[in-house]
Amino acid sequence: MLDIKLLRKDAKALEAKLQTKDPTVKLAPILELDEKIRLVITEGEQLQARRNALSKEIGEKKRKGEDVSAVMQEVAGLGDKVAALNHERTQLEAQLLYLLAMLPNLPSDEAKVSPDPKDNVCLKTWGQKREFDFPFKNHVELGEQLKLFDFKRSAKTSGSGWPAYCGMGARLEWALLNYMIDIHIENGFEMWIPPLLVRPEIAYGASYLPKSEWQMFKLRDDDFNLYLIPTAEAILNGLHYDEIFSAEELPKKYMAYTPCFRREAGAAGSQERGLIRMHQFNKVEMFAFTRPEQSQEMFEEMLASAEEILEGLNIHYRSMMLVTGDMSFAAQKTVDVEVWLPGQNRYYEVSSISLCGDFQSRRSQTRFREKEEKPQFVHTLNGSGVATSRLMVALLENNQRRDGTVELPLVLHKYLGGVKEICLPTS
Repeated sequence: MLDIKLLRKDAKALEAKLQTKDPTVKLAPILELDEKIRLVITEGEQLQARRNALSKEIGEKKRKGEDVSAVMQEVAGLGDKVAALNHERTQLEAQLLYLLAMLPNLPSDEAKVSPDPKDNVCLKTWGQKREFDFPFKNHVELGEQLKLFDFKRSAKTSGSGWPAYCGMGARLEWALLNYMIDIHIENGFEMWIPPLLVRPEIAYGASYLPKSEWQMFKLRDDDFNLYLIPTAEAILNGLHYDEIFSAEELPKKYMAYTPCFRREAGAAGSQERGLIRMHQFNKVEMFAFTRPEQSQEMFEEMLASAEEILEGLNIHYRSMMLVTGDMSFAAQKTVDVEVWLPGQNRYYEVSSISLCGDFQSRRSQTRFREKEEKPQFVHTLNGSGVATSRLMVALLENNQRRDGTVELPLVLHKYLGGVKEICLPTS
């Protein structure tokens, strides 16, 4: 959430900057509401001051034996007016909080201004696109041939958009997760296995509510008011909700494995069949709390950790700095790490590293204190490290052989009991 004090200073310039992320942003209604609240506060303070003065006058008149009925009547009337103004203020402040919560984060000056993802800036490429000298198969065809997934049975149990891994597909998915977890632990991230359901105020703190509620699955239950997490970021941010770190405790580097649940899926056409876009997918997520001066270094650290995973798997990728119009709601700047998927003939994001500044911590009231100084908001960062579904697609499609088998990267052999390839089923 943005600081209202910041918006008051230079609304025109900030509105223009915010519109590079969301062209519909208008600050005038927010500033008008803010001004109205301040007028209500001022009026309330004046009435309360008058009420206090009259209460003092009543005491003096009583000591002198004078009639106080008229003054008491005025005090009662003032009390009603103050109560009404306080009620109005509460309602107006709730409206203001909602409008502020719908504003995206300000993009960093590093981000190129454009509404078009085609203008994203390539920072790095690693490896080369696979050149095939035989008709290659996409991951859906490979999955059917090698019996790695069963989309028909998962559709029977849960509907379309919910994957089911089986046999070597399930083992390979688990191997990838363990490999990624080990890399992040080596890089100093503390592992968590958090809950998969999150309270509304925690999702709000991570900036998923109210803006992105349409993407989230909600539990229907009379006794619980919870959402399924769209990513572990939503809950890792909340671990220190309304807490104050000491400066020496930072940075905090967390990592979590969770399934992720999102409504966006399925209807994008044949190009996004199979594992490309699902309601449920597995992901290892990085998250960090830092002091402001530490956040840029942490951004580079998290990006390097995600890239290390792909390089270990020998998968060609490119790292792209997103333009303002392609960034997420909470991000100041984002680099997407994209892998080449031959079956889709395009790059797809498998990791997204974002620096959010104090945007989330202001909503979550997560702060730090330097000795006896006033608490300051921490900076937060998040990054996929990485999402396995598209990574699985990249691994299968880029490592397939002419005979239909799939070669497995060396780094995964130990997680698969020495298995080095996925072979065709014997029956």
